[in-house]
Amino acid sequence: MRKVSRARRLTAFALLIALQIILTRFLSIQTPVVRISFFFVPIAISAILFGPWVAGMLAAVADVMGFFLNPVGTFHPGFILSAFLTGVVYGLFLYRKEVTWLRIALAALMVSLLINLGLNSLWLSQILGQGVWGLIIGRVIKEAVLFVVQIPVILVSWQALKRPLRRYQTE
Repeated sequence: MRKVSRARRLTAFALLIALQIILTRFLSIQTPVVRISFFFVPIAISAILFGPWVAGMLAAVADVMGFFLNPVGTFHPGFILSAFLTGVVYGLFLYRKEVTWLRIALAALMVSLLINLGLNSLWLSQILGQGVWGLIIGRVIKEAVLFVVQIPVILVSWQALKRPLRRYQTE
């Protein structure tokens, strides 16, 4: 595999961060409790290409930058942790491994259960002053639908982008 320059890799980082901000903040359906978007695509792509820690950092940076560019709701540092952990989980399942529907499903399931339903519901309960279990129950349907959508979307996105993006992959 050919070595990629630092400038090209930084450009890829910037493009993935910008794409995540656009998909999360500007091309999403937002309510106080639920956000429906395709934010997971750039996180999964960065996890496949660069690994868990880089994907986590890119997701966290995108979360902070996205909030300051388009501040919707209240700032809570827990969401930065959730974004970081989402990148890490996708990276642990997809980095330097064959990208299959099963690996994507396992990563998406972990993110849905532990991070989105678990941690994000906890952060929302702290912000809104509501019980965490009441929030989880309302968010289960959204997570179930999003889980089913994530698998084919990530798989198709990677299949379409893997040839042009392979050169950026870390060795």
